[in-house]
Amino acid sequence: MTDEAPKTEPGRARALFSTADFRLLRTALMHYARATDDREELAKINALHHRLGTYVPSDS
Repeated sequence: MTDEAPKTEPGRARALFSTADFRLLRTALMHYARATDDREELAKINALHHRLGTYVPSDS
């Protein structure tokens, strides 16, 4: 006779950001991108803006 604990699967992960959060982050990045002159920083901002855009439909 063995006393094994029942195997349980981990619960479903909760979303960290809401759709509204993604839109707000994209808007903030867009404004920051317009204000910066650093080309390397702008490339990073554009890449992040694009990645965030894959999570929410664009309204524009």
